[in-house]
Amino acid sequence: MGPVLESRNLNLYYGRFHALIDVNCSIRANQITSIIGPSGCGKSTLLRVFNRMNDLVEGVRVTGQTLYAGHDIYAPDTDLLALRKKVGMVFQRPNPFPLSVFENVVFGLRIHGTTKNRSTLEDVVRRSLEAVLLWDRLKDGLDRTATNLSLEEQQRLCIARLLAVQPEVLLMDEPCSALDPQSTARIEELMQELKKNYTIVIVTHNMQQAARVSDETGFMLLGELVEFGKTQAVFTNPKDKRTEEYITGRSG
Repeated sequence: MGPVLESRNLNLYYGRFHALIDVNCSIRANQITSIIGPSGCGKSTLLRVFNRMNDLVEGVRVTGQTLYAGHDIYAPDTDLLALRKKVGMVFQRPNPFPLSVFENVVFGLRIHGTTKNRSTLEDVVRRSLEAVLLWDRLKDGLDRTATNLSLEEQQRLCIARLLAVQPEVLLMDEPCSALDPQSTARIEELMQELKKNYTIVIVTHNMQQAARVSDETGFMLLGELVEFGKTQAVFTNPKDKRTEEYITGRSG
C-alpha cells in the first residue's frame, strides 16, 4: 500500500519568501508522524499544505506535487470541501464553537448536508465522543455550552468534531501547547488509540513528545525537510549533523 500523503519536490512561497524548499516526504497509514524543528522553520506551513489551508493566505504559490491517496490535491479538479473532510485539522488552541456540545460535534455534518435525521445525529455524537473518551463524562450534559468545558475537554471535543465527518487523516498543529502536563499526557494516550483507525500528522515544538508518541519524525530547518525517518533512528542515530545539533540542544 502506498503512502496516504506524499509531497514531491514541494515548494511554497509567501509572495517572494521561499517558505518550503524541495520538500519530499511520505506519510504512512495508521501511524503518528511528528514534524519538529525551531520556530519559523516551516512546520505548520507544511502541515497546512496537506489540506490546502495555505490557500487562505494571500500571495501563496505552490510548485511540485502533494498527493493524497495518490491524487494531486493541487490539480484543477480537486474538491476542496471533500479534501478537508477527509484531511481534517486540530489547531494549537482548542476552538469549540459557542454552541452546545451536541451541536459542536454535528457541526460538520450539518455543513456538509450529510444527514438531518436526529437519531442518526445522536448515534454520531455518541460514537465520536466515545472515540475521544468523553461520552461518559458529557452524555448527561450534551446541551452544555462547549466553551465552558476545560481546555483538555475542549481539545478532545474538537477532535470529536473532526471524527464525526469520518476523516482519514488528522493534522494536529501543536495540539497540546495550551494544556498542562497531565492533560498533555492524556491527549498523547488518546493519539495512540486514534492511530488504530486514523493517520495522524502532528507538529510539535516538544521533542520529548515527538519521541514518545510518533512512529516517524521529520526535522525541518529554514524551510527544508532536513531528515525524515523512523523516530528512534532520528533521535538516536541522526544522519544529518544539523539534526543532531538540534536534538542535542546545540542549535535552534
